[in-house]
Amino acid sequence: MKRSLLIALAVALAVVAVVVGWSMRRKAEVKVVVPETYRVKFETTQGNFVVEVKSSWAPRGANRFHQLVRMGYYTESRFYRVLGGFIAQFGVHRDFNVHDKWRNYFIIDDPRIEKNVRGTLSFAKSDRNTRATEVFINLKDNPQLDEESFVPFGRIVEGIDIPAKLYSGYGEMRPEGKFIDAGRVEGEANEYLEPRFPKLDYVKKATILDR
Repeated sequence: MKRSLLIALAVALAVVAVVVGWSMRRKAEVKVVVPETYRVKFETTQGNFVVEVKSSWAPRGANRFHQLVRMGYYTESRFYRVLGGFIAQFGVHRDFNVHDKWRNYFIIDDPRIEKNVRGTLSFAKSDRNTRATEVFINLKDNPQLDEESFVPFGRIVEGIDIPAKLYSGYGEMRPEGKFIDAGRVEGEANEYLEPRFPKLDYVKKATILDR
């Protein structure tokens, strides 16, 4: 009798373990529903600004941006390519090992709906369907980027003057410029940028705001 009770108890515990495990997996599998419109607060070394993202502008871009902000991808990300009167680019993870994985998680291109005007954000790309993590802020109206199919997914709604204050003294990257090596930015991230280019501004924190 005692043995049968122990067996019954073991079976019950096993069932509980299965149910708990299934419940945990279900929670892990719950898909995050990205709002049609959401806002992200960027705290930077030059001050704060808020970006409003619209899925109707670029659904795949809006989804990826939401994912990256949720995981804290942009924390300590340097504004490593700031060209006054043109763009300010960021989006390389502080840890080159993390960036090395995510830089190849490409998303399919969205058709361009909005223009690359001052204060809008678009993903950088090198070819078709190569958007991944890196983003630039338009510091002025850039119609030539419309022609090159860069797709805005959001715009700055608070603090639009902040990006223009980002340090731009290092200029364009090599070989056009003299200082920052694009390959080393991609391959070494902050390990390369921090000691060699200490004046670069960066993202302290990016947070999705509750509506």
